[in-house]
Amino acid sequence: MKHWYEHAIIYQIYPKSFQDSNNDGIGDINGIIQRIPYLKSLGINTIWLNPIFVSPQVDNGYDVADYFAIDPRMGTMKDMAALIEACHHAGIHVIMDFVLNHTSDQNKWFQKAIEDPNSKYHDYYIFAGEKNQRPNNWGSFFGGSVWEPNPNGAGEFYFHLFDKHMPDLNWKNSQVRKEMLKIAEFWLEKGVDGLRLDAFIHIAKADLRQNYPIANYLNKVDKTVIAEPFFANLPQVQEWLRPFCEQIKKDYPEALLLGEAASANVNLAADYTMKENHLLDNVVTFRYFEDDQSKIDLSLPPEYQPKNLNWSAFKQNQIIWQQTLAEVSLPILYWSNHDMPRLATKEAKTEVQARSLAILMYLQRGIPLIYYGEEIGMKNLLFTKSSEFNDKKVEDFVKEAKKQGKTTEETLNMVSVSHKMPARGVMQWTNSQNNGFSNVKPWIKGIKQNNVNVQVEETEPDSMLNFYRKLLALKKEKLFQSGNIYVLPTDSNSYVYRRDLDNISAIVAVSLSNNKEKIEIPHGYKNVMLSAGKYHINNDQLILMPYSGIVLSR
Repeated sequence: MKHWYEHAIIYQIYPKSFQDSNNDGIGDINGIIQRIPYLKSLGINTIWLNPIFVSPQVDNGYDVADYFAIDPRMGTMKDMAALIEACHHAGIHVIMDFVLNHTSDQNKWFQKAIEDPNSKYHDYYIFAGEKNQRPNNWGSFFGGSVWEPNPNGAGEFYFHLFDKHMPDLNWKNSQVRKEMLKIAEFWLEKGVDGLRLDAFIHIAKADLRQNYPIANYLNKVDKTVIAEPFFANLPQVQEWLRPFCEQIKKDYPEALLLGEAASANVNLAADYTMKENHLLDNVVTFRYFEDDQSKIDLSLPPEYQPKNLNWSAFKQNQIIWQQTLAEVSLPILYWSNHDMPRLATKEAKTEVQARSLAILMYLQRGIPLIYYGEEIGMKNLLFTKSSEFNDKKVEDFVKEAKKQGKTTEETLNMVSVSHKMPARGVMQWTNSQNNGFSNVKPWIKGIKQNNVNVQVEETEPDSMLNFYRKLLALKKEKLFQSGNIYVLPTDSNSYVYRRDLDNISAIVAVSLSNNKEKIEIPHGYKNVMLSAGKYHINNDQLILMPYSGIVLSR
């Protein structure tokens, strides 16, 4: 039996930045409802909403204070019900972001945990250490230690992989696992069609007494290190997640379970999505992308320096993921999301290249996941203050860059290109002062880097928006939904693959370089289904101008 999500085309909506309906500068659920006709016209059939639960917004909703309620800034439960109903009426499925590794420190569970060490809620979280001594040297993804002193002054510490206001849940506790299942089924009962399981790979941790070995670590007891092997993809992740997934599939067989497996390799991705393992339907990986480190400034930390994609590594990664998952599950195909810079900022040197890369990615075997605004060519915002990134590591980077003689403007330009926060700018609906997003200034500051907008692109037949409509219409054809894939041997300057289904076949060819590329293609592929940029076909030789792309059938 085929499930609806095997033919999903997902559109990621960052609710705070999509559409403000009540002019408070923050996007909301009713704003999304207003834009359903646009979503339907684009050709997507599924939306994924970043978190909309009650939250202090320390991490833009990923710090959940109440899983059973909508944040008032986003709307009400009645609004959410209306959104689900309106989307379903339009033939659009709804996926919610489900944060299951951690909560907000304002969550009632954590508040009870610190109020009473003998409360059952104390074991809902991970507490360790004594006499004000941290248990180990593990570092947080957000900087500093994973350990924060218990606010009650007991001398112990609580564990947080992310911000200190986001304590990790103790999935070793069976009651926690039951509570998270209860929350998931609460929303599925409300009518949502699936859940995107945030950071699920981190729910299991190694022995908390174990320091991560670093050079001369006995002399560097205060130095923290990202000890990812000790808190990512441990065997207990599958053990604890399996009953959770099995029960959901028993109660809601058509629910999509999409996992964020950021650091999982391809074999782990296969484990997580293999049908007989009774876990997830699909996973999102960050392993597709490797940066070219050859041109970084060695006097500065590398993280926020702009870097180009290593195209050779990308090509190899794509082939490996495609072939390894061929008989297992559908890969999630994406270029951007809320945790990385936008396609038009980081990878695409020109609009032609942005179109070609969309062809390359989304016509492969798998499920497209398009980040809002990508379809009109939106770029990262430019931030003019380091505080706008809301990231302590950026503050440290700016200080270090100043020591090396960089100006503040130079440094902030670098970080704006490479950081995730500038990728969360408001949707550019019109060319008005606030982009048609709101009548007041948006919640996020920053200078937009291009004037693309929906209103103008709707009227231009050859706009990026209308190109995406054609591309997604092509993706819905059986060949690109169900056909197998074979990547042809070419040099690192091009990416060429073939899709086959029964007696139907197509070639997808994309130039990755700023040069004219000559590519030998199989005989008979001359019918142009879609193209970006200039090209020439001479018998069985395809000539692509810089960054161009094309789809050919026989």
